[in-house]
Amino acid sequence: MEQRKKGLNTICTHTGQLEDKEFKGAVSPLYMGTSYAFDDVDVKRYPRYFNTPNQVGLAKKIAALEHAEAALIFGSGMAAISTTLMAFLQAGDHIVLQKTLYGGTYNLVTEEFVKYGISYSFTDGLQPSDFEDKIQENTKVIFIETPSNPLLTITDLNGVAKICKKYKLVSMIDNTFASPVNQNPIDFGIDIVIHSATKYMGGHSDILAGAVASTESYMKRIFNLAKNFGGSLSDYTVWLLERSMKTMGIRVRAQNENAERMAAYLDGHKQIARVYYPGLASHPDHQLAKAQMIGFGGMMSFELSSELDSAIFQRSLKLIKSSMSLAGVESTVLSPTLTSHALLSPEERKRQGIADGLIRFSVGIEESEDLIADIEQALKKAQIVKSVSAN
Repeated sequence: MEQRKKGLNTICTHTGQLEDKEFKGAVSPLYMGTSYAFDDVDVKRYPRYFNTPNQVGLAKKIAALEHAEAALIFGSGMAAISTTLMAFLQAGDHIVLQKTLYGGTYNLVTEEFVKYGISYSFTDGLQPSDFEDKIQENTKVIFIETPSNPLLTITDLNGVAKICKKYKLVSMIDNTFASPVNQNPIDFGIDIVIHSATKYMGGHSDILAGAVASTESYMKRIFNLAKNFGGSLSDYTVWLLERSMKTMGIRVRAQNENAERMAAYLDGHKQIARVYYPGLASHPDHQLAKAQMIGFGGMMSFELSSELDSAIFQRSLKLIKSSMSLAGVESTVLSPTLTSHALLSPEERKRQGIADGLIRFSVGIEESEDLIADIEQALKKAQIVKSVSAN
């Protein structure tokens, strides 16, 4: 009889937890050692080899959440992305990437790949055919990000996976914005799933980490490079991340509910010019998001109407923090042109559709009524100040 599959919150709480055999504590013990025995042991443990007890335990949890065979924990999301890409690319290879990407990933590709003789192409659109059109004889990888940062575009997981299978390419996804709670790309045929674990996995704006999940064979290939690059994570941070992930299912679902309310409120507001949120029926990819996402997530972006000053609006917020990063239990806003996508040229931001006045909104777990009240008072101040300065 097949063993019953555990539910999301059960995996978050129990999978990969280390047993406290000495004191029978309810939580994983923390093993801070950087030096372990090498003789007469089953595993020769060393932190840079990603195999200390806490690292191994947390990797099992992440693999289970992403329906993968194995996983690794990295020191940051970019460490996870760069190591994974370089594990499958070498001089003379080519990669296809979608046109809307996190600024750090875009900068990695455009700034560093030329040094290694790796060529790349960005798609013109997000349809599966757009990816197929860019494939060359030396293409090895297709890299996607859905929902994307910061415009929440949606890419067809199944469509991209089929193209990769057709051309024998490796498919990779940055699944950070969705989190494993809202999207499991491996179920749609994607080969490798990458996360900035700093975000929804950490969830409290106090942990920097990355994660990769895939098959045993692909993870072995990534590990072989990762141990040389040295992007491992301290066991104390690993322990904190494992602790935080116990509540990830509850946190993210609460953020989903809040975000849907906030998106509907903003979308109906006369002083908001546009809202980008896949949970809205007006979103061009709403039906696709419904087909491949369990929840629509806690991230959105919006643009103010032309008579309002975006900078003044953000400075006027009292409850919602104007702050970098995202996915904490507290709601935050930022300007992508000044932060996440500042490394992109103005021309590239324009090509991706990122307006100077775009505001990215990471919805937390506060009461939605309080968030709405905060936005209302900030909108009034932005309008008043702009009117005064215009006179």
